[in-house]
Formats: sequence, C-alpha cells, structure tokens
Amino acid sequence: MTSTTLRLNMPQWQGGNEPAYRFGADLLRWLAPAHDGPEETVAAPERDGQAPNMDRGIKWRADLLSQARAARAAIERHDPDRVVTLGGDCLVDLAPIAWLSRKYGDKLGVLWLDAHPDVMSAAEFSHAHAHVLAMLLGRGDEAFTAEVPAKLSAPRVMIAGMQGWNDAEGPILEELGIRHIPAADLADTSQPVLDWIAQEGITHLAVHFDLDVLDPAHFSPLLFNRPDLPQGAFDGIERGRMRLDQVVRLLKDAGGATDLVGLAITEHLPWDMLRLKTALAELPIMRS
Repeated sequence: MTSTTLRLNMPQWQGGNEPAYRFGADLLRWLAPAHDGPEETVAAPERDGQAPNMDRGIKWRADLLSQARAARAAIERHDPDRVVTLGGDCLVDLAPIAWLSRKYGDKLGVLWLDAHPDVMSAAEFSHAHAHVLAMLLGRGDEAFTAEVPAKLSAPRVMIAGMQGWNDAEGPILEELGIRHIPAADLADTSQPVLDWIAQEGITHLAVHFDLDVLDPAHFSPLLFNRPDLPQGAFDGIERGRMRLDQVVRLLKDAGGATDLVGLAITEHLPWDMLRLKTALAELPIMRS
C-alpha cells in the first residue's frame, strides 16, 4: 500500500494577531522542497485594517474556528498517512495533530519544539496560538477542543527547547503533567528525546516546530527580530536558544527511531523580505 503525505499550506495569522505570518507562510511554501503528494491550501484573508473581533476572550475566534474546520475537511478529503503543515501561527497545528491522534491513537507521540508551551487559554491570553497544545490535550475553548475527538495523552507529549515559562504557564504545565527538556540538554545530543520515545512505546511521531525555538541571534526571521519595535518590547518573554543544525539533527534522529508522520513549521517572520516587498510596491515602474 502506498503511503501518502499531504502538504497543507495554512497562511493563518489571526491566532497571533500578526498579519506578517501570512507572508511568512507564503514564503515558506516557496522555500519547501517539491513533493509528489497531494497539496491543499487553507486560505486566510489579508488584514483589512479593522480591529480584531473578540469573542469569548479570543481575538478573531470565528475566523480561527472556520480555518481549523477547513483544515480538518482538507485533511479528511485525502485520508493521508502523513501531514506536513506550513504556517502561519502555531494554531495551524490543531487540525493536523487532531487528525494524526485519531488515526494512530495511543501510539502517537507529539514533540513540541517551541520556546513557549502554548498551554494558556482565553483566561490568560487572547491570542489563540498560545492555546493550541492545551486544546489538543482537552483544555480550553470548548469549540476548539471539540475539533480534537481523540485528545492527546500527556505522557506522550514532550516540549523540547523550552528554557522557561511565565507565571500563568507554570501552574498549567503542572496541572497537565507535560514533560519538557531545555535547549541546553539537547545542544549536543538527541538522547533525552530518544529515551522518551522508547519509554512511551511511540511508533508514530508528530513534530510541531515553532521557529521561535531557535536563537534569534543566529536565525533572523523571528518575532523577536522585528525591526520597528522599541527596545525592551519583548522583555520577560522567553526566547529560543537552539541552533537550526541542532533541530535538524534532533528530527533526523527522532525519525530514525520512529515513524515521523507529522511536521508543522510555524511562526516564520521574514522581516527583511517583507520590508523589501513593501518597498518594491512603492515604485511606479514595478506596477507599470
């Protein structure tokens, strides 16, 4: 039987209330290697200048639910064995991991590569991209958690590369019982993740790769490198500390130990490319 890999493009930006995620996702789609499998794109409208609508404490809630459901429908049309998702904010991984959890059950593990745990809810933060892992575990807005019929099991979730968390996230991490490995423990070895895979009997693995797990001093297209913000704008917010080569090594090693069936790449913010795009649009000769 032939295995199928669905390429899912999701230029969603409303989860982080940052329109630049849309451009980042489009560019990521161009950067990704060609593949022979099916491909779907879940459209996200451009920001129209309106203030974000707020519903039940979540900005753009209706838009985000609509896009999550469109992603689920796109995946179900193809019934794939694997899903590669190119985003967009972190909430783009709700439908793909929900699908993989339903398909592979308790044999699925989820490796969450992120500088942040994404376990808050509307009670703590209005941006839903910071809720997605909790939603997959059954905590959070009921309409979103209903999109996850087979909730993840905490022992089969590992957050990797996270060095710290805020005051709201700490109690939630403890409540959910999610394990986490700091970036320092993965700098030269993948063994902690490989041990977790073996211990939990994980035969299929989905990886959420938020680019902000990377050190902004070594990888530029990240939120923390936005050029037009005042100094200190991100004070108190954890930054990534991993290097790209370390992440690639980790994913290769994990893929050698189990079947890698999901990969989502999120939060790509190529600020210089966006500045150049805007500058070129100002030149009349470019539009003639």
